[in-house]
Amino acid sequence: MLAKIPSCGLSGIDGFEVTVEVNMSHGMVLFEIVGLPDAAVKESRERVDTALRNSGFHFPPERLVVNLAPADQRKEGPAFDLPIALGILCCMGIVDRHALEGMCVFGELSLDGTLRPVRGALPMVISAMERGVKRFLLPVGNAGEVSCIEGAEIYPVTSLLQVVRHLTGRQLVPARDALGTVGAAPIEPIRPIPYRTLMGQRVFSEDFCHVKGQAKAKRALEIAAAGGHNVLMIGPPGSGKTLMARCMPTILPDMTFEEALEVTRIHSVAGVVPPSGLLTERPFRSPHHTASYASLVGGGPNALPGEISKAHNGVLFLDELPEYPRNVLEALRQPLEDGFVTITRVNAQSTYPSRFVLVCSMNPCPCGNLGSRTKQCRCTPNEIRRYLNRISGPLLDRIDMHIEVESIPAEKLADASLSEPSDAIRRRVEAAREVQRRRYEGMGLHCNADLNARTLPGVCRLSASAQALITASTDRMKLSNRAYTRILKVARTICDLDGLEEIGDEQVAEDVQYRTLDRKYWG
Repeated sequence: MLAKIPSCGLSGIDGFEVTVEVNMSHGMVLFEIVGLPDAAVKESRERVDTALRNSGFHFPPERLVVNLAPADQRKEGPAFDLPIALGILCCMGIVDRHALEGMCVFGELSLDGTLRPVRGALPMVISAMERGVKRFLLPVGNAGEVSCIEGAEIYPVTSLLQVVRHLTGRQLVPARDALGTVGAAPIEPIRPIPYRTLMGQRVFSEDFCHVKGQAKAKRALEIAAAGGHNVLMIGPPGSGKTLMARCMPTILPDMTFEEALEVTRIHSVAGVVPPSGLLTERPFRSPHHTASYASLVGGGPNALPGEISKAHNGVLFLDELPEYPRNVLEALRQPLEDGFVTITRVNAQSTYPSRFVLVCSMNPCPCGNLGSRTKQCRCTPNEIRRYLNRISGPLLDRIDMHIEVESIPAEKLADASLSEPSDAIRRRVEAAREVQRRRYEGMGLHCNADLNARTLPGVCRLSASAQALITASTDRMKLSNRAYTRILKVARTICDLDGLEEIGDEQVAEDVQYRTLDRKYWG
């Protein structure tokens, strides 16, 4: 007897259709899984066998062959446990195979028959809906993750026994809301929850109002948030670089529903989706400087996303930048330019979006006191040069703004008054982002940092005097062509914050100040 159960597999951040074919026949007792399964899929034999017995069903002493079609695409993970178990029950005549038509099924089985959430539920549901599937049977632990998808009928279940009772009509699955509470009405799928309801109110532990002084650095971070530009802060220890970087998410605009879906898909594939489900706040990733190449870029046997992809649509903060391994820093160059990263491994190849705001901080020398007004630097010129040369020119070229952060005097730190709060700064950032949204509508661009050679001339129009100023500054500081275009993008953002259409002398003069430190420290 043959049973076919619709399911879904995962490849990168996209799902693909998988049909779990279970055939039961007379012969030598056998339980074989074919169709390019990985080790986790092969281990389904023991999980399914034990879960069936502990759920009150006997395991058939027959020849069982399970094929995961298409057979030429590799399958990974325990998500096929539930469809395999249901396929066996269909072959035994306990479950009617027609009850599963038009329904996508996936879930991991525990040995006692309960269901565990699986990695990548959101991208699998989205891809199945693109193929016309509307009904989904999945673990209750994944219900919050997919509860925002309009048009999907989500049936969250807790155990194999509950699934069987639901499919045989003896006990329907109760409706559940996003919090997982059991409703009174039986057998209805969960209703989609509007995105605005999921967002709630943003609460941050950091705020720019607690940052003393540093007006120039705050202005630069506001420009970076408004245009999606990368920032490097150079200053002595304790000058507030890390605090300001951690305040960066507080001035970024809210994510749109499409951006939230993109971010959640990546985190779902990585298996780090919170219990609340859809991610509504922009990511802030801060890997330690001992992070490896694979942890930052992504990798492993199945080419999972790394920190730069988890920071998509958010902030990637690299503290103590020269302390990172050279190969890790150089791996940032391509994602910073292209906005995506392609990971190729023996078993898989995946492309992940990696469009983020890079915020870096570093000391000016190994002891941190170079240029300090209060402490004397004890480093030799060669030590300073070796320390700074850990940052390559091509990487430095891709960082739009370089800011010098100075130590704050003790009397200013003792001042109890608060500076401008993040809410006020965020309102200006949101106004500038709205200008960019209207300007780039239908062009596939999100902010000024995404401008390319085709769109840059029409958007960054300069007055005659501003053009002469930027040309003279570029020649005098010996900046590259890439640095020149990045100056134009930042100047465009300054104009958007100031409500101006044409780039003038004042905007170019402010912008050029953010490119002087590479000449001061790196010559």
